[in-house]
Amino acid sequence: MKQVVMGWLMMMTLLPAVSTVQAQDDGRQKIESAKIGHITNRINLTPEQAPQFWPIYNEYSARKRELNQKVRQLNTRSVQQGLSEQDVLNNLRESNNAKQKIADLDQEYMPRFLKVISPAQLAELQNAERSFNQMLLKRLNKD
Repeated sequence: MKQVVMGWLMMMTLLPAVSTVQAQDDGRQKIESAKIGHITNRINLTPEQAPQFWPIYNEYSARKRELNQKVRQLNTRSVQQGLSEQDVLNNLRESNNAKQKIADLDQEYMPRFLKVISPAQLAELQNAERSFNQMLLKRLNKD
């Protein structure tokens, strides 16, 4: 009986955390769905292009997201109090290296994208990503 009560108490304790994670996942899913729709419309992605485009884009986007996160972390660290000049300089160099890797990533994926979409669509993809991010930030700042 004691084990049942302990199990029930543990479940009741974890339930709010699970609900929060699920709500965050639902929010991310809504954002991703909106992004897919936005990009699809902006670059005029055809039904024939979509099955080839999205796996490439998702891979590219995940790698780019990791690099951008690294840049943000390094930039945040660089402005912390108490770091030596050398530590700040090292963070700046690492941040610049990560930014270069983002540019290299764009070069790496360009031929892959161009096998599926036109150069005009690829140029518009960059604009679509930027406009989606701006739209998302505006919405977040309203709330």
